Amino acid sequence: MVSYKTIGLVNTKEMFAKAIDGGYAIPAFNFNNMEQLQAIIQAAAETKSPVILQVSKGARNYANQTLLRYMAEGAVEYAKELGWENPQIVLHLDHGDSFELCKSCVDMGFSSVMIDGSHLPYDENVALTKQVVDYAHQYDVTVEGELGVLAGVEDEVSSDHHTYTKPEEVVDFVTKTGCDSLAISIGTSHGAYKFTPEQCTVDPETGLLVPPMLAFDVLEGVEKELPGFPIVLHGSSSVPQDEVATINKFGGALKSAIGIPEPWLRKAAKSAVCKINIDSDSRLAMTAAIRQVFAEKPAEFDPRKYLGPARDNMKKLYVHKIINVLGSDGKAL
Repeated sequence: MVSYKTIGLVNTKEMFAKAIDGGYAIPAFNFNNMEQLQAIIQAAAETKSPVILQVSKGARNYANQTLLRYMAEGAVEYAKELGWENPQIVLHLDHGDSFELCKSCVDMGFSSVMIDGSHLPYDENVALTKQVVDYAHQYDVTVEGELGVLAGVEDEVSSDHHTYTKPEEVVDFVTKTGCDSLAISIGTSHGAYKFTPEQCTVDPETGLLVPPMLAFDVLEGVEKELPGFPIVLHGSSSVPQDEVATINKFGGALKSAIGIPEPWLRKAAKSAVCKINIDSDSRLAMTAAIRQVFAEKPAEFDPRKYLGPARDNMKKLYVHKIINVLGSDGKAL
């Protein structure tokens, strides 16, 4: 049993309470490798933003659970080296799909876990979420549950349709499960292809596709039922068109990749939404930088020479999200 507290991590309880009161959201950035982790910590330390390091089931298998535990500990010490005296860093399991996986993460030093039973019948979702909560709370690990289904594809999570969260169910779900935060579905979507062109309209000034508006009425309904309770948005990458253009310019084939407009996320961050998940944007920033190096320097084979620029590009993206979208800069002094 590894306690996250000995690693220097924190859970989400205090940071979520402050975020709701302060009208901002905590960045939850997924990572799969060292360069992504370095970029996240550099950005958070530079902006003094609390941050959630998210790891999916697939990423955990890719990195190895033991290496991941020491990477998290190293991240805390690295943040201190960068001048962040009291790092507020969470290690969070994203889309846990079983009690056994959540338990393993708690036992290996995660400070927060998500159990995603949203694909199950309601009563089974409640039972599974409560089982995880009962175990995790013994070790002061916070738990995120989910109601509603997001469309899109991300690692092991896949659905071809949205099922919006029903505000009338949230009080019963939270009361019965004891979860600490709730992921809801209001029209965000996993992956870089969040919407089809047919679902979008065309901006007459820019010619760019504009996705359908998020269901802010659902969010308002949830807030009314659960005032002051931490709400989470998954699938909230904006799919920066400059990164998509760079990828396509240098041999990529990302056609009609569409994300969530950043002004909509800023609006959400000022509500009870206190955690916003971003994964695809980081993948795009990394891929764009690597493709550019390979195209402009085809003789290059030193990984540091293409992963270094990728890391720098991701850091730039993370800083932008923290300051201009989520508003969490300066909140972890």
